[in-house]
Formats: sequence, structure tokens, C-alpha cells
Amino acid sequence: MSEFKRPRIGIIGTGAIGGFYGLMLARAGFDVHFLLRSEFAAVAEQGLQLNSSVHGALSLKPVQAYRSAAEMPPCDWLLVGAKSTSNAALAPLIEQAAVPGAKVVLLQNGLAVEEALRPLLPESLHLLGGLCFICVHRAAPGVIEHQALGGVNLGYHSGPAVDRAAQLSIAEEGAALFKAAGLDSSSMPNLEQARWQKLVWNVPYNGLSVLLNAGTTALMANADSRALIQAIMQEVVQGAAACGHQLPEGFAGKLLAATDRMSDYLPSMYHDHVQHRPLELRAIYAAPLAAAGQVGCELPRIQTLYQALAFLDARNLS
Repeated sequence: MSEFKRPRIGIIGTGAIGGFYGLMLARAGFDVHFLLRSEFAAVAEQGLQLNSSVHGALSLKPVQAYRSAAEMPPCDWLLVGAKSTSNAALAPLIEQAAVPGAKVVLLQNGLAVEEALRPLLPESLHLLGGLCFICVHRAAPGVIEHQALGGVNLGYHSGPAVDRAAQLSIAEEGAALFKAAGLDSSSMPNLEQARWQKLVWNVPYNGLSVLLNAGTTALMANADSRALIQAIMQEVVQGAAACGHQLPEGFAGKLLAATDRMSDYLPSMYHDHVQHRPLELRAIYAAPLAAAGQVGCELPRIQTLYQALAFLDARNLS
């Protein structure tokens, strides 16, 4: 393939998400560079290991790993796999690692994560949202466990591309990278609506896994927790509609059925809580509550879940 089709890719935050997608892209022949913090020594020495129920056991060694963004070569695409709680601190790193006109993709959960980061980035950088549909977690430094799925959809948020055709073209260019790595991917014409759709799953399962100390199998097997999940899902759908985003008919029911078919899964917020990391409460709860509230839509179950999680998070981090 030509150099144009093999851009240099940087991974900002090589945890479960960044490590998975970076490894898959590197194994597909892309020039991928990984920024790490505490796990740098382990990954530099041992490489990255992926234990996947979909792709089998895969490894990447050596890894083009860096402690500092200033040491990385300038990248055409930057995939941000770090949690949204660290976005303000990531902005200078993104700027250091980007070529002029680079495309920055936030592989993050929640709503309005791009709005919070955009003012901190140079206007010359394209900013996109990436929605990852994947069951994955980090088992040890440089070791990633992948249970299911793996698709990622991209939508353009802001930057130098001002017309819809140019924005869609950039999103399709990004989706082509993931497709070349053997992953499902597509471009999305409406990023905000797509983020609301992903919240239909993320809001109930992330929060309840922490609150009830349970994975998806236990949550779905109990009639009370299952009914609560369904009610919370409908509130997310209601909030999306109030904000002008009509989600597909029966979407919540399809997610319930898909979760029934999954093997037991502990969402990312559960792992963050257990490992005493800040929970992504602003992006997954506060932002959609605020958006719905601005148009007069109350979401009482989500509000209650958010308040309970905020208490647990504060106590867990104290």
C-alpha cells in the first residue's frame, strides 16, 4: 500500500482500549507509537499481549513505546484511549505528538467529551469521536483480556473541515484504518446521537456494576436489577429524544437481548472503582443529565444513580 494509506498512528493512553486497537493496527502493518506512563518499563521489555476470545492469543514485540509525548515522532492520527477524567492533562501531550492537521480520535465513553477538550487543542487539529463496542480489560501491565466484539465507529466533531462532505470523508478515512486491521468500523453522520445511543448501555451497566458489585450475568439474571436496567435504558432514550435525537425503535430491547447472549462482563467503571481510579461520572452521567435538564427533561433514576456513585467515588478516592 502507498504511504498515504499507511499513516503514522499514535496511541495516547495504552490501557485496555488503546492497547487493543494499537496492537491490532500495528499487526496490520501500520506504524504505531504508544505513549505509556506507569507501564512503560513492562511494555518496553515484554511487549503487549492480547488474549482474545475472538482473535486468539496475539502479541506485539517490540513495541514502539515512549514515556513522553515529546519523544514520539509526529503522528497523522492520534487515538486517545485514556479515560475522559484526564482529558485536560492530555491536551498538551496531544499537541506535542501531532503533525499539523492531525486527526485526533477520542475513544471514550460519555457525552460532550469533545466539547470539553476542543478549546484546549490547536484549531488546526481535527477532532473526532470514536465509539468502541467492545468487552475488554487490562489484566496486568501490557496484558489485555478481550472477551467480545471490537467494532469502533467514528464521527467528526470539529476542526478545519467545515463542510459535511469533508467531515464525513475524514471519518471514513479513520474507519478504513480499523477495517484494514480486521475490525468492524463505520463513519457516523451525527456524533452526538451516536453518543446518546452508546449511553443506553453504558449508563445502567457501568453504574450498577459498581453499586451492586455485580457483572452483567448476575444483573441480568435477577428480576429486580433487570427491570431497573430496562427502566434506566428507557430514561436514556427519553433524554436523547428530548435533546432532538430519536434513537432506533426497540433499541433498548436489542441491547438487553445482546447482553443476555454475552459472557459475564465487568464494565470499565467497575475496574476503575476496584483499582481506586476516578469514575467517569461527568461524561457518562452529569453531561447527559445537564443536556436533558436544559430542555426541561428530568431523568430521576439516572440522577439517583449518579448521586449514589458520586458518594462512592468520593469515599473511594479519599
